[in-house]
Amino acid sequence: MQNQHSPSRRQFLKASTALASFFIVPRHVLGGPGFLPPSDQITMGFIGLGKQVGGLRRNFQQTGQVRILTACDVDRGKMTKFVQDVQTMAGVTPAPETTLPKGECKPYDDFRAVLDREDIDAVVIATPDHWHAAMAVRAAEAKKDIYCEKPLSLTVAEGRAMVKAARKHKRVFQTGSMQRSWKEFRQAVELVRNGYIGEIKTVKVNVGGPPKPFDLAAEPLPAGLNWEMWLGPNPVERPYNARLNPPLTATFWGQWRDYRDFGGGGMTDWGAHMFDIAQWGLDMDDSGPVELTPPTDGSGKGLVYKYANGITLVHEPTGGKQYCHFIGSEGEVKVARGELTTTPTTLKDKVIGDGEKRVYFSDNHYMDFLNAIRSRKNPICDVEVGHRTATVCTIGNIAYELKRPLRWNPKKEKFEDDADANQLLSRPIRKEWKV
Repeated sequence: MQNQHSPSRRQFLKASTALASFFIVPRHVLGGPGFLPPSDQITMGFIGLGKQVGGLRRNFQQTGQVRILTACDVDRGKMTKFVQDVQTMAGVTPAPETTLPKGECKPYDDFRAVLDREDIDAVVIATPDHWHAAMAVRAAEAKKDIYCEKPLSLTVAEGRAMVKAARKHKRVFQTGSMQRSWKEFRQAVELVRNGYIGEIKTVKVNVGGPPKPFDLAAEPLPAGLNWEMWLGPNPVERPYNARLNPPLTATFWGQWRDYRDFGGGGMTDWGAHMFDIAQWGLDMDDSGPVELTPPTDGSGKGLVYKYANGITLVHEPTGGKQYCHFIGSEGEVKVARGELTTTPTTLKDKVIGDGEKRVYFSDNHYMDFLNAIRSRKNPICDVEVGHRTATVCTIGNIAYELKRPLRWNPKKEKFEDDADANQLLSRPIRKEWKV
């Protein structure tokens, strides 16, 4: 659908301060320094309201730059809670829990209704992975800018479809790989790229293993949950189980990630974070490895990727905190969330000079997306970057499944001379949701 509203909105956002002040009350009169009137704020719709979305909502609302106008989920209880949380943080008193709250954040149970709204500038997609491509492609077609959680896609083919749609419709697209906006990861990458540990020989990544076949028993379907819509693009019917869609009171994360139908196991869950840092450090954001050698024992650990330049990337699950470990000819850099250790130790606090190799700077992943919407430039983790990282994870899962060496062509995004492996680059999808 052609969105006639967004272009005029963005033209307005880019208007000069002098012109803007002619039409609106000065900011200092309305809300103090930094206050943005509603006409300057970016309007957003959230799709998928599980456990992950709480942090996303808070981070976007804390910028003071957005108005969340829509919320969508197939679980009515989660939708009600999200709308209440939006309005509470915005200073609007929520209605009792027994009713949907009143206010400007309107709930929907079908994401297409969100995309039909001409007053929505951008959407945040935080559904299980099997829905990402169908939603993101349609969001791009509706001229919405997109923030989509990692891993970007369930298959390589779906990821490439997302890139093509974003480019065709000129959409700003941020992948939710927020580690790229954290200082310890940026420091690690810049140390590696500037040769402070010499020639890179090996990178080791500690994340979980591949997904498993579906094995959950059927449970009674709770009221207010549209299970058929939750399954969405998947043609194979699976019974409801609370492990897949936990209630609001659950203390655990949805375990759909563990099953091939819906996710890629630890390889894509945490892998989309740590393989992402490996790709970034190796300056491979538009490429990837060329060979994969998996173990044959079915252990789900020990897969070796090889890049065309001879560097190896090893999936080495060791338990404990997830990390990315660069090993060079003259030192090492190991980075995890909140931790950076180096050999020699003095490298940890090395100040990277302005004349050295620097990577894209962002210290707030959410503001970076909003700034990109205004500038129409790519954010720190553009759709192509997110797709390439997800590809590394996904082809690793394929190698584990087939238990044999594979040769990968990152330019063509195909395996060399292996029809069985190439068949796993896509999956059957219900006709209604094809991309």
